[in-house]
Amino acid sequence: MSDRPIFLDHNSTTPLDPEVAGAMAKAQERGWGNPSSVHAAGRAAKKILEEARERAAAQLGCDPGELYFTSGGTESDNLALKGSYFAYPRRPRRVLVSAIEHPAVLAAAADLLSRGAEVIEIPATAGGIITADALTTAIGTDGAVVVAVMAANNETGTIQPTRDLADAAHAHDALFFSDAVQAIGKIPVDVRDWNVDMLALTAHKFYGPRGIGALYVRRGLGLAAQITGGSQERKRRGGTENVVGAFGLAVALEKANRLLDSEARRLAELSDYFIEALLEAVPDVHLHGDRAHRVANTVNLSFAGAEGEAVVVSLDLVGLCVASGSACASGATEPSHVI
Repeated sequence: MSDRPIFLDHNSTTPLDPEVAGAMAKAQERGWGNPSSVHAAGRAAKKILEEARERAAAQLGCDPGELYFTSGGTESDNLALKGSYFAYPRRPRRVLVSAIEHPAVLAAAADLLSRGAEVIEIPATAGGIITADALTTAIGTDGAVVVAVMAANNETGTIQPTRDLADAAHAHDALFFSDAVQAIGKIPVDVRDWNVDMLALTAHKFYGPRGIGALYVRRGLGLAAQITGGSQERKRRGGTENVVGAFGLAVALEKANRLLDSEARRLAELSDYFIEALLEAVPDVHLHGDRAHRVANTVNLSFAGAEGEAVVVSLDLVGLCVASGSACASGATEPSHVI
């Protein structure tokens, strides 16, 4: 085994950037109080929290009041799907999700199904793309409360036509939610330009800390809280806020966007080289997803006659860290639902 493993599983998590870690340490020194407290220590923490919200919102193209901090992508997904469903009881009791969604979205949809919702799956093309026509066909004339299609797939990297999908959902008076967890830091993300109603992100996918995420919610939309117990986050997410984590998210997001163009070029060159070299050297290799429309950091391959888990273990023994699917589906023995 290599003394220094090569980490090729950045879709599961990224290492914490030293610049981000330093900014978080300073934030902890200045804002260790409870941001809900009215005394000096609480006000200092509140100031840092709101600075983080303003800086993160600026990177997404939204107003600070439209951004809610959560514990990560999974919570953001659940809050968006369930929160919008229960906020609009007079709308059709239908939810649409794409066939390639992250397990967090699919599990949230399954929970709504158990509570009486009708859940419709939008099929993908062979290249893993959800088209506006497929969405329109799936929603039919019955409408829906919310439509969920991720911006970039966590397994294949396939980028979706988010703006077209949002427009198609709105044409049927449905809300549109995009899980952009794997898109942030890889492609430009602007909630206004994409015309989305809700968008999820999590910091540890772009060199920020684990345990902190955010959900953009367009101003004026209803959203039923899924974690109750306090009036934090404007009564939409109870619990003492992770001030230091939120600050780390903002700093990491700023750096990710600052390096977006150069990183996209660097990763595209590396992944293209890797794909061509592997296809030439190894027989019976299949590349999954749309090669022309994918985030540059993600390559999904299968090897004829080899099980994914066996490949992962074998590569780990020689110092290569890779994944056979979503980290949230670790331990599953069935083939990936995305593939």
